[in-house]
Amino acid sequence: MSDPMAEIRASFFVECEELLEALQDGLQTLYDEMGDGETVNVVFRAVHSIKGGAGAFGLDTLVAFAHRFETALDLVRSGHLSASPDVLKLFFTCSDILTDLVREARDDIPHDPTRTDPILAELDTLLGATPADDVAEDDPIDFEVTTLSLDLDLDAPGETEDPTWDITFTPGPLLYANGNEPQFLFRALRDLGDLTVTCHDNDLPPLEALDCEHAHLGWTLRLTTPEGRGAIADAFDFVEGLCSLDIMRADDAPPPPADLPDLAELDDLAALSGETPDPEKPIPEPVRPTSETAPSPEPSPRPAPAAATPRATVRVDLDRIDRLVNLVGEIVINQAMLSQSVDAAGVPPNSPVRTGLEEFQQLTRDIQESVMMIRAQPVKSLFQRMSRIVREASAAIGKDVRLRTEGENTEVDKTVIERLADPLTHMIRNAVDHGLEPGDAREAAGKPREGTVQLTALHRSGRVVIEVADDGAGINRPKVLAKAIEKELIPADSQLTDSEIDNLLFLPGFSTADRISNLSGRGVGMDVVRNAIQALGGRVTIQSEPGQGTTFSISLPLTLAVLDGMVVRVARETLVVPLNAIFETLAVTPDDLRAFGPNTHVINIRDTFVPLIDLGAELGYRHPLQDYTGSVVLLIGQEDGLAAAVVVDAIEDQRQVVIKGLQEAYGRVPGIAAATILGDGQIALILDPIDLVAQASGHTQPAKPVSPQKIGVSS
Repeated sequence: MSDPMAEIRASFFVECEELLEALQDGLQTLYDEMGDGETVNVVFRAVHSIKGGAGAFGLDTLVAFAHRFETALDLVRSGHLSASPDVLKLFFTCSDILTDLVREARDDIPHDPTRTDPILAELDTLLGATPADDVAEDDPIDFEVTTLSLDLDLDAPGETEDPTWDITFTPGPLLYANGNEPQFLFRALRDLGDLTVTCHDNDLPPLEALDCEHAHLGWTLRLTTPEGRGAIADAFDFVEGLCSLDIMRADDAPPPPADLPDLAELDDLAALSGETPDPEKPIPEPVRPTSETAPSPEPSPRPAPAAATPRATVRVDLDRIDRLVNLVGEIVINQAMLSQSVDAAGVPPNSPVRTGLEEFQQLTRDIQESVMMIRAQPVKSLFQRMSRIVREASAAIGKDVRLRTEGENTEVDKTVIERLADPLTHMIRNAVDHGLEPGDAREAAGKPREGTVQLTALHRSGRVVIEVADDGAGINRPKVLAKAIEKELIPADSQLTDSEIDNLLFLPGFSTADRISNLSGRGVGMDVVRNAIQALGGRVTIQSEPGQGTTFSISLPLTLAVLDGMVVRVARETLVVPLNAIFETLAVTPDDLRAFGPNTHVINIRDTFVPLIDLGAELGYRHPLQDYTGSVVLLIGQEDGLAAAVVVDAIEDQRQVVIKGLQEAYGRVPGIAAATILGDGQIALILDPIDLVAQASGHTQPAKPVSPQKIGVSS
């Protein structure tokens, strides 16, 4: 039997992820000078909500840090502190530490105060106070921000009795829909002092007319407590915006009515239907003072009731989704087997069996696409992690760097996102350390002192493309070439194109750093990037302009489970070529072939010559053919426009196949991405066409008498 508290605790940490995301978004908006007072409120409430939830679970370290962070944010919110770039940079660091503290609390990792203490000291300096002025180390945490108290008249000097508060609380239907229970709220108030509760049921209909979706009850509560207004409001923190709430000192409040107004007027807080409230029946604004300060009408951190009803969501263990994906893969395989059996039985094209099979094929594809959408998630969380990498890397080397992001809502398979984090981290650090010049050099070149790293995600041709671009000096190709020769990675007399020089950056052991630092100099990084991306079935390319900057482009499949492929036959072997890599197919004629050297051919495709690659020979299935006339050619292309004509014996089919990885069992095989099971039970290799073209020797046999010609080659 599951532990309810464990489930609630797990839900709290899931909610923390959402709040931390909102915190990062808000700080970035403020840093980009596009925020306003509401953005500050969102940031403040995110930290406040994390603190409130952490306090419920006794996470004192998290509460203490969040409390100090919240105090600084409250100064910005009240206008006593300006949100300058330096202040926001400190807030970004606080956000990073808050993220670490949440992770430590979730995973029960011991806390190391050496990381948080210096930041707390900076916060104290910012607040103009010493640590002793705020929270003593061994004292319990008091959530009241007394240094900003504006309610000085509420607790006059010499007052000896605890003040009494009158609270009017009327739930809306969304309060119950979100799993909240008033009884637990009242228990939290009871812990603060002497509580008296009065329930108002004047809106309660007869049992047969009871509507379970309607909030029929309301309460007035009288609480005598030494705590202030903020502590009372904290008890209602998680129902903010879901109820009508009024907190007043008893000596200031009028006598409570015998019954509340007709609660039907408050149904759905006049918002679930999206209708404008009747001005003759005004609805009280939900109020939640957050400290001993005078209450301010803050907007709610939750979706405003006036907006459309939020879409219902459910959290599911990822293992269950993975199992569902595997089952869908088996359905795809069985559907292919069924199609093969129908073909072998010679069933007529227009028969009911054929019609039903076609409908089954379409249904299978729809199910597969729907399941893949369940696994898909935006790259926003990954991009936010990269924001922290930029901040830490730039601080380590003393550069002023700004990260700009675009396409954060681009969705990718969750597995792809998880495995992309490490290579993307290497690329971001490389851009900050190698790509961007120091501030003085940038100013001398007429650039802003602050460098920019642009992180972009987009969908292109059935794949996801992630680009890391900087506005630095570009790749110093003479230096790269000299370093490669010095390290004996290439022969000293090598004559390389700009693209080939750029690709030297991916060689193991290569580094242009003149000295070893925390970020670079050991020759480990970009080769790891390429290997990790290739393991995902992707590829990485480089574009660089001297003085303008460098762009690294990562092209990845949308999913690692299923792909559309073309089934081809080569030397009696069956292979699968990903469909998105094939530009077109054609048959070779004698006029298309041109000899290019003794053992190499190119093919003329609409006055453009591309290399001819014999797939059977490259994979070692047979020797190169003596004559390619009549052979089938697959024109393979990639993002930078390079192409090759890959010769196969025949095209057998075009179908959806389930990807079965080979990495764990066999390691990385050049030119081979994975394997699959075909409809007849046969195992077929799935090619990585771009890697295959890059690794190919290009050797072919001389064709039938075709005289060599001097031609221009595009490759």
